[in-house]
Amino acid sequence: MIRFISMALILLVSLIVICTAEIVPFNGITTTEIMNRLPVLLTPASYVFIIWIIIYIFLVIWLFGFWRNQRPQSGKVFNIRFSFFIISLLFNMSFILLWHYEFFMWAIIVMVGLLLTISALYFSYPKTENLISFRVPISILFGWSLFSFIILINYTLIFAEWSGFGISQALWAVIFLTLATAIALHFLYHYEDKAFNIVFMWGFIGIAVKNGFDSLFVTTAALFLTAVIGACFYLFKNKQVSASK
Repeated sequence: MIRFISMALILLVSLIVICTAEIVPFNGITTTEIMNRLPVLLTPASYVFIIWIIIYIFLVIWLFGFWRNQRPQSGKVFNIRFSFFIISLLFNMSFILLWHYEFFMWAIIVMVGLLLTISALYFSYPKTENLISFRVPISILFGWSLFSFIILINYTLIFAEWSGFGISQALWAVIFLTLATAIALHFLYHYEDKAFNIVFMWGFIGIAVKNGFDSLFVTTAALFLTAVIGACFYLFKNKQVSASK
């Protein structure tokens, strides 16, 4: 019970930090205002960030399921999930603070730590536990964290006035989108993880909305790759059905 209470408290605190980042905010500037400060093509529209509401709703469901199903879990698995859940939220709060005070390089390092802890939590679940009270909430958090990491890398490079080896920012944006699609499809094919991929589709559509007609190349690529992921939902499902026969 003490562990469950500590997990609930850290979840509440992390939610407060995220809300404060937009309402108060830290360093006198909101998260989205920092995002919009630079002409970054690989930036989703502001509405995309309401995904945090969905993430925390699912994490509450996950926490309740974690508490309810703690007995069937082995002691080792229980400790792994408890520890990495706490650590991942601490990393996430640290990232938000570093982002707001514009320590972008440190934010990247912290984000790597966040991804490592969430991945450890994610891979503690077998494919058969891909349910709303098991792996799905972690999938959504993992997917959004990975998507945010790609956005952060791109933003930091532009902030540092990186030349891009002579390649245009639009082309680099499409390269990053293609890389993100490859990662998403890896999890769809090997882990049958639709929730993870839906997060990327949500982000891609947001990037298309943000760019609109100002950068048709990026907009078209984002919508095309969203369609590719959607098509793979059907294609991979058929292949899995055929393999099971």
